[in-house]
Amino acid sequence: MTPQTLHAVDPDRLAYGAWSHDLDRQIGEGDISASYSADRIGMGKPVRKPFRHEGALYVCIGKQGDEAKCYKLVHPSRFPDDTFTYGERVTKHDGADFARFGFYHGMRIQSGGQELVMCGPETTFIKGEKVQLSLF
Repeated sequence: MTPQTLHAVDPDRLAYGAWSHDLDRQIGEGDISASYSADRIGMGKPVRKPFRHEGALYVCIGKQGDEAKCYKLVHPSRFPDDTFTYGERVTKHDGADFARFGFYHGMRIQSGGQELVMCGPETTFIKGEKVQLSLF
């Protein structure tokens, strides 16, 4: 069983949003939902814009209802283990690492023109309390 971290966040960050035909784009989508990139990772394409949480970058790899499964992104120099591409993970993977940290742990991805590494264990974001922003 993969250890997981759980964080409650403002529900707006998990919003799916809606497609606007007038604007020809998604509106009202939260930053966590907008970062969904499992489809792009599997095709070797750059991930969608990562989101920040507690100073770290994350990307969403799955969403179901009011929760999002995500991985932290780190610079390759800060990742202590071997790294690999999606294709390499699919063709040969270490079952022990997979069990401890999840499928995407150690996967190299592209974001904003730079290479980053997905770092497990998987983090789950769920709906928390609505955040009231301060005026000052």
